[in-house]
Amino acid sequence: MRLVGGRLLQAVLAVLGASVLVWALLPLAPGDPALRLLQARGIEDPTAIEIEAMRAELALDRPLPEQYLQWLGRAVRGDLSLSYRTGRPVVQEIGKRLPATLILSGLALLIALVTALVCALLSAAFHERPLDRAIRLVTQVIASLPSFLIGLLLLQYLVVQFGIGRVLSGGDWRYVALPALCLSLGRAADWTQLLRANLLECLGASYTLVATARGATRLRVLVRYALPNAILPFLTAVGVGIGGIIGGAAIIEAVFSWPGIGSYVLEAISARDFPVVQGFVAIAGISYVAASLLVDLLGTLLDPRQREA
Repeated sequence: MRLVGGRLLQAVLAVLGASVLVWALLPLAPGDPALRLLQARGIEDPTAIEIEAMRAELALDRPLPEQYLQWLGRAVRGDLSLSYRTGRPVVQEIGKRLPATLILSGLALLIALVTALVCALLSAAFHERPLDRAIRLVTQVIASLPSFLIGLLLLQYLVVQFGIGRVLSGGDWRYVALPALCLSLGRAADWTQLLRANLLECLGASYTLVATARGATRLRVLVRYALPNAILPFLTAVGVGIGGIIGGAAIIEAVFSWPGIGSYVLEAISARDFPVVQGFVAIAGISYVAASLLVDLLGTLLDPRQREA
């Protein structure tokens, strides 16, 4: 319990540190937030008195530490201010689009995990054979390509030429596979290379050599002895990569017209709708910390050496 408590405390401190950076987006942004919020509420030409009253409501006339504490208190209660463009609460705007992003990111994560696990095991099992060389070549090429370029290639060849999927998905879950595949390929390539290297290192360890000398088949040695020891660094990379999947979803959603948070945030960035950007960064940061905490606790559960340490 003390170990879990320590990990939770670290996660809370990380979230607080991220919240400072998220809050700083608004004071550092050009323009007067009070004026933008009044305009979002339909007051196109507010008076100086109205602006000062709004600044007092947002605590913009207070010292910066007090501004941060008041913003943090509202954020904990689910109040992330109003969108400059629509005048509606940011939480409601993001909440409408969050399920679509969760479906896309969740499926992309599943595809990346399964692909990396299967490809890494095959590559390690057939080390320095044609299959291993082909997997290494393909993963190196995919890892070097940006996700939006992969998306454009898939649209051009799969959708336009072969009629697989749709250019405008419109949020229909039947067409989520293609953008999820595009979002997952880069992570799958990176994770395959990492897990393959860990597997090969474990296959050369003394415990696997002893198991081989005792007559264990290569498949048993690979799955029973090498994989459990190679999986911990892999899980750490997965925890870090989850934040990248959520952040990368913005570009993929724009390419495939998927109505999630990402495409909405890109529009908000163009319009300098900073409260929306704040909300997205906060969600991405919390997701990253939560994933890292989960992977850390899972690694501690799987590895007794970490518990003893």
